[in-house]
Amino acid sequence: MNRLGYKLRWVAVNVSRLLLAVTFVFSGLVKVVDPRGTQYKFDDYFQAFGWSEWIPGFLPLWLAVLLAVFEFCIGIYLFFGIRRRTTSWFFLLFMSVMTPLTFYLALADPVSDCGCFGDAVSLTNWETFGKNVVLLGLSVLVFRYRRLMVRFVSERNQWMISLYSIFFAFVLAGFCIYYLPVFDFRPYHIGVNLPRAMVVPEGEEEPEYLTTFVLEKDGVKKEFTTEDYPEDTAWHFVESRTVLVKEGYVPPVHDFSIMTWPDGEDITEQVLSDKGYTFLLISPYLEFADDSNIDRINELYDYCGEHGYAFYCLTASGDDVIGRWQDLTGADYPFGITDEITLKTIVRSNPGLVLLKEGTVYNKWSCNNLPKEEDLNVPLEDGELGRLQSASRMMTTLRVVLWFLVPLFVLVFADRIWVGSKMYRRMKHKNRIINLLKRKEMRKKIVAGNWKMNLNLQEGVALATELNAALAADKPNCDVVICTPFIHLASVAAVLDAQTIGLGAENCADKEKGAYTGEVSAEMVKSTGAQYVILGHSERRAYYGETAEILKEKVNLALANGLKVIFCIGEVLEEREADKQNEVVKAQLAGSLFDLTAEQFSNIILAYEPVWAIGTGKTATSAQAEEMHAFIRKTIADKYGKEVADNTSILYGGSCNPKNADELFSQADVDGGLIGGASLKADDFMAIITARQKH
Repeated sequence: MNRLGYKLRWVAVNVSRLLLAVTFVFSGLVKVVDPRGTQYKFDDYFQAFGWSEWIPGFLPLWLAVLLAVFEFCIGIYLFFGIRRRTTSWFFLLFMSVMTPLTFYLALADPVSDCGCFGDAVSLTNWETFGKNVVLLGLSVLVFRYRRLMVRFVSERNQWMISLYSIFFAFVLAGFCIYYLPVFDFRPYHIGVNLPRAMVVPEGEEEPEYLTTFVLEKDGVKKEFTTEDYPEDTAWHFVESRTVLVKEGYVPPVHDFSIMTWPDGEDITEQVLSDKGYTFLLISPYLEFADDSNIDRINELYDYCGEHGYAFYCLTASGDDVIGRWQDLTGADYPFGITDEITLKTIVRSNPGLVLLKEGTVYNKWSCNNLPKEEDLNVPLEDGELGRLQSASRMMTTLRVVLWFLVPLFVLVFADRIWVGSKMYRRMKHKNRIINLLKRKEMRKKIVAGNWKMNLNLQEGVALATELNAALAADKPNCDVVICTPFIHLASVAAVLDAQTIGLGAENCADKEKGAYTGEVSAEMVKSTGAQYVILGHSERRAYYGETAEILKEKVNLALANGLKVIFCIGEVLEEREADKQNEVVKAQLAGSLFDLTAEQFSNIILAYEPVWAIGTGKTATSAQAEEMHAFIRKTIADKYGKEVADNTSILYGGSCNPKNADELFSQADVDGGLIGGASLKADDFMAIITARQKH
């Protein structure tokens, strides 16, 4: 059942991880290719909440870019399994914030569409909240069992994919801001026929829209419709608004209209039915329009006049602004008034340029790539400029995907070559060392967990299973051992890969067999599949009166049954304060271990545990730990020689935790840790293992 549960969790976590990754990559990508669209959405929210006057003008666009890059990159990281702990934390935190926020937005409904998928997929606020509830649940699952996520890239390549994803997202966003979105999900995309896109199918009820114009005269503002638009030229245009009056079938294009300035004549039908070419210069706000290419715009207008093409500047700005624009640029072209939202939807540039023919969008340009002078040497009918620009969405998608993947594969391949050559050099160096040492075995780095009297059988098996999966995915460069209560040994052995995690007992009897009710012999421990046993722990010495002689018997029996011994030594607070720690530790070594041969001693792992630092919250400083470990190694060298001492692993066992492990393991004579409370949580134990691998 435990194995089945593990497999089910593994499947659930990795499916959830992929669903989250795909959702965020898609959400981020549609924002990356259209940062202006997300900027406008931020503007809508700031306006709805009355924050617009407090927000710097540059901030919405920067927020749009950062949000897009974050969503895209965090999705990529989760897909590849990069920095699983950090990535899953970000996902959980992000969804924990966004879910209640979207619930509030669903209740308040300040903006009809949240814009979480840009213009690619439109969701109501309640649909967005429902989506976020699901994603939050998946985030919790992924965070809880993040160690079960399969990596699709090695740890060595993580930094490369991380940085490249960020670089790609920022570059693509910048490209789409400077030019135009590479994907156009809006109803005014190239190739669309606007009149057909405005048709309501037969049998469908048409929605009713009301466009109002705010005009000003003698300091008084008044609203007019197309029906009562005044002929009095004393009225000055301020702004226009289009609102839905009656529900019905909403065609893709439903809000496109042009009123001439300043007389207010509706020329929508005239523009859309023109069989020739029509250029539309689109500027939602002329007061903020980029005028750096105004000469080219004026040249384009002159070109249209020479060849009989229509040219209009469409804006939502007021009379004063239009007048200032004319004075600034020398514009002679006619102006038309169109709804602000419509203009921002048509083209993501201020100004932008659109080419129509018979109501069909032939091409679009941003203000940064307007038609060049050489493009205007021939009539549109005879040149490339006048041809319908067509590129399928599939081909565009493929192109963007290849922009991302091809350099990525090149970098991974180059990294593999570099790693291979480095590994080769290391192998040559290693072989030289091996030849010099002539079979000399260097001491091992070890992280051992001591569960003590904690966790029932089911909890213990679950923890062991989780640790085994995590370490199987990330092979550590150190030995990992978990020492469990007796009742756990056989069950835990069944779920562990002995090549990945060693198994040990927390004690064994000082008798070989016989009438010793409640005791567990070394032979019994060995029969469960265990390879290690902890002996001499301070708690056994203090609570159960284990003496040096008793421990000597236990050590001999453990070794005789093929067990490796993790032997604990250390001083209490009174002995430390009396500066007797060296004397105490040396006596413990001599009393229980120094009758062993050098060969027998090679199966001993020492664990220095300052008793005063166990379970007290106190920790020996790294300097104190190193000083004692160095003393212990010298003591062994005095008894068995330098080679044996150098090959003996000495662990630190005094409240080692994820926060202090890195500093402790950086010491030359600290070879690992005997971990108590921190070994009961997979994340903490894995963090300590990670710290050990760094040194």
